[in-house]
Amino acid sequence: MDSAAFHEEIDSFFESAPPLKDSAKITDKLNQFIQFDSPSGEVKGRRVVCVTSGGTTVPLEQRCVRYIDNFSSGNRGAASTEYFIKAGYKVIFLYRRGTCQPYCRSLPEDPLLECFELADDFNFQVRESHSEAVKGAIRDHHAAVADGLLLKLPFATIFEYLQVEHKIQSASGPLDMRLMQVPKMLSVLRTEWTPKAFCISFKLETDSKILLEKAIMALKKYKMHAVVANELLTRKEVVTVVTDNGNISVHRDKTWAGSDVEDPLIELLVNRHSTHIKDPST
Repeated sequence: MDSAAFHEEIDSFFESAPPLKDSAKITDKLNQFIQFDSPSGEVKGRRVVCVTSGGTTVPLEQRCVRYIDNFSSGNRGAASTEYFIKAGYKVIFLYRRGTCQPYCRSLPEDPLLECFELADDFNFQVRESHSEAVKGAIRDHHAAVADGLLLKLPFATIFEYLQVEHKIQSASGPLDMRLMQVPKMLSVLRTEWTPKAFCISFKLETDSKILLEKAIMALKKYKMHAVVANELLTRKEVVTVVTDNGNISVHRDKTWAGSDVEDPLIELLVNRHSTHIKDPST
C-alpha cells in the first residue's frame, strides 16, 4: 500500500470513530501532568514516557456479551512504569482496565478480600501476612502521584465498530465472521505524531524460531528505535532488544529471588534514550 492510500485508510478509520469520551477532561489532565511542578521542585524538566499496557478487546455486539481478546496481563507495563519512575521519569500509564497496576504486583489477585479482615463489627484491618506489601503499595503509589510522576489513563476497548446491536444468537447456526484490521499506527506515531520521541515497540511470539525475524521486520517497517522481542514461555526470564546496531539479550538476575527482567531492561532503554537525546541520529 502506498503512502497516499495508507493515509486515506487512516483518515477513513478515524472519521468513522465516535468522539473520544471525556476528551476535553483527558486533555486537561495530560496538560496539567506534563506542566506540573512538584512541591520539592524536582519534577520540572524531567523526561516523560508513555507506557501502554494490557491487551485489546473487540466487542462483537454494542451491548457486549461476546468479544475477542488477546493475551496480556499488563504485568510488564506495570513493572516498567515502576522502573521508569525509579529512573526519574514522569510516566503516562495508558492501561487496559482490569490489568496489573504499578506497585500492586506483589499483592494477591483479589487484594480487597484477601488482604483485609474484620477487626470487629465496625472496623477492618490489613492481615498481618500482607501488611508489608499493602503498606509498600500504598506508600509508593501515593508518593508517585503526589510528586507528579504518575498519571494513569484507563481504556477498555477500541471504539465499537462493525458490531450488531444485540447479543448474537447461537441458535442461528455456526458463527461466520469476517474481521477488518485497524490501520497499523506505529509508523505514523514514529514519523508524524512524535518524530522527536524515542519509540520502542514489543513483539511477542509463541514460536522462538520466527521471533527475531519478526522483530527485525517491525524495526525496519515502523522505523522504531528498538523492538523488545519476547517469547511467550520465557518472557519473564529473558528478552532481546533489537536495534539497528545489533541485538542485546537481557536476562533476569536469578541470584535475587525478587528480581524481574524489567529491571535491567528499563536500565538499558534509559541508557539508549540518553544516547538518543545527545545524538538523535543514533
